[in-house]
Amino acid sequence: MFADFTHISEGFHESFREDPTFNESESVKNVQEILLPSRVITGKDAIDYVPEILKKLKLDKTVYIITGNKTYDIAGKRVCENLEKNNISCGVYRANEASMEEIEKILKRIDTEKTCCLLGIGSGKSIDLAKLASTKAEIPFLSIPTAASHDGIISARASIHSEKESKSIQAQSPIAVVADTEIIANAPYELLAAGCGDVISNYTSVLDWELASRLHNEPFSTVAASMSLMSAELIRKSAGFIRPGLESSARLVIQALVTSGIAMSFAGTSRPASGAEHMFSHVLDKILEKPAHHGFQCALGSIVMLYLHGRDWTKYRDTMTQIGIPTTAKEIGIDDDKIIEALIKAPHIRPERYTILGKGLTESAAIKAAKVTGIIE
Repeated sequence: MFADFTHISEGFHESFREDPTFNESESVKNVQEILLPSRVITGKDAIDYVPEILKKLKLDKTVYIITGNKTYDIAGKRVCENLEKNNISCGVYRANEASMEEIEKILKRIDTEKTCCLLGIGSGKSIDLAKLASTKAEIPFLSIPTAASHDGIISARASIHSEKESKSIQAQSPIAVVADTEIIANAPYELLAAGCGDVISNYTSVLDWELASRLHNEPFSTVAASMSLMSAELIRKSAGFIRPGLESSARLVIQALVTSGIAMSFAGTSRPASGAEHMFSHVLDKILEKPAHHGFQCALGSIVMLYLHGRDWTKYRDTMTQIGIPTTAKEIGIDDDKIIEALIKAPHIRPERYTILGKGLTESAAIKAAKVTGIIE
């Protein structure tokens, strides 16, 4: 599969494949544990297979569902009823936000119930809460997304918020992923488009990782990088088939998100899917009263980062437009000055992570990059 990838990606990253010294030589010196889901189930009515999956995994005693009010109605209630029909005890915790306060509340609740497994059912926060709470409780969790809005449905990183600040915390990967494509297809299309944006931004994530490896000798995995790029290529080459309400579109995006998440598991870091464009998004989360979808912000940032890397950013911008991903600050509802502020402050979000932004852009450089790419007028 990977031998043909240079041709598939149309020479996007021939350099690291041609250099025999540019490989995992640094990272393989240490023992690495790769944690992956034992099962990934997708398709119409896949959610009804949850009891069977739990029985196969010998987790069919007491489980706890972590969900929200809307997602409980969309999927949580259905899962709970199916579990009870199969004599699996089920508790429900409806979370309001992905915060450490909620994590503590969940841990107190499940401690009492002797829970053997958590089920994160939702589009983002519920899965992040189940991911981190299960890690702290040292029990497994199932990821059951109701929307395909980002690659967090399978990754080992949890996005936790507090006082307008978002933190990415190391957690564990789900023991299984259950993605009901009918439910995901019926979710608002902007969530699916945001998921596409999150995956497309992998292009600049890998470019940044490649740059850090060359300039700072940071460990690099060609396997993880290829998987990350493969997921982005799947979205780019299938852009014309991604449409609202189509189950086939939901299935395609889920496949890309799962591949992206697995790439991070192989790398043992979020590097394959998180670079300067994610730093840009994290700053926007911090400075905006109402941030846009994570995937939209990352996609917008990736256009600028592609320009800074000297790549053909127009091709990827056109793909975003075809899918319905905003490509300007105006479309995403963000003021121009906030875009510039985010570009300038982005490197300070994770100063230990080297990217194309280096130690930071000057204000004039940030304005030029944003204007050349059409992000701002």
